[in-house]
Amino acid sequence: MNEPRSEQPDRTPRRGDGDVPRRGDRASSGGRRDNSSFGERRGKRYDGSGAGESGQRRAGTGDSPAGRGGGGPNRTGGQRTDAPRAGQGRGDAGADRRGGASRGESRGGGRQFDDRRSAGRPGQDARQAARVDEPALPDEIEAADLDMEIRRDLRGLDKANAELVARHLVAAMHFVDDDPELALAHGRAAKNRAGRIGVVRETLGVLAYRAREWSEALGELRAARRISGGPGLLAMMADCERGLERPQKAIELARGEESRQVSGEDLVELRIVEAGARVDMGQLDAALVTLQDAGADPAAVGEEAARLDYAYAEVLLASGRKDEAAAWFGHAVAADPDHHTDAESRLAELED
Repeated sequence: MNEPRSEQPDRTPRRGDGDVPRRGDRASSGGRRDNSSFGERRGKRYDGSGAGESGQRRAGTGDSPAGRGGGGPNRTGGQRTDAPRAGQGRGDAGADRRGGASRGESRGGGRQFDDRRSAGRPGQDARQAARVDEPALPDEIEAADLDMEIRRDLRGLDKANAELVARHLVAAMHFVDDDPELALAHGRAAKNRAGRIGVVRETLGVLAYRAREWSEALGELRAARRISGGPGLLAMMADCERGLERPQKAIELARGEESRQVSGEDLVELRIVEAGARVDMGQLDAALVTLQDAGADPAAVGEEAARLDYAYAEVLLASGRKDEAAAWFGHAVAADPDHHTDAESRLAELED
């Protein structure tokens, strides 16, 4: 397990707890988003108090996709075969051009102990050992249940391997709500088989995030960005920095050069995470300004508005402004009739 990590579940709103690939989730190539951004995942409320029973999810289970890109420059997912060595297939049994013994043979005619042709590629033994420990795939888990666009990302793999990778991804989304640790194991199995496919690395990052493995999540999300490119995933990466108790790094990500390429709801997510990082550092006034700049508006409606209202209420509460916080929790309730946040219960707690 990565440390530090909070033992308490989230109380701040989150958009899309189920953000792993689902059949039909991904948008068309012409308008698909580059980010599967998340809101804050802090284990405590902004005021530092406890957050209820461990493991209880506090937000809705939206169906935004985790994968936003195809494979990287090498589409084989690590299934590369070695190129023929010099001297092979030339009718001379690989004999040395100077009359010496062929490669892999000793001058005395015997085979060297470390014959290259019998040696595995770097990391091969570790990958094979990892496959032995892969979680079992239930019979009802079918590759056909994975979104077609994601399955296309796996076409660089051999057919049998692509089938298993797809089934592990489907199993991950099947278990993610009830058993995030098992879902993470399936994500790791998919990575071991297809580590050069961007959507596989991003999915593993999301699963690690859900399992509160902040360091692993951050590493996988970075790998996904290297493979697929684009400014996406910043909000989730910044939130991982918060989970690792590095709020200053979270703010640097939120305000860095790449953040200028983020817009819309992805930018809102990023600002919510930034506000949480500023609270972590005791910068409560700056956190409020961050959310105001993001568009916190008591008259706005929709899930995005509700999340901003909720986060604003939490900062007010952390600042000791309970009455104002209650009012903004009320705004969040009014903005979100579908109850994507638990603002209604938070408001009830303050009114008791």
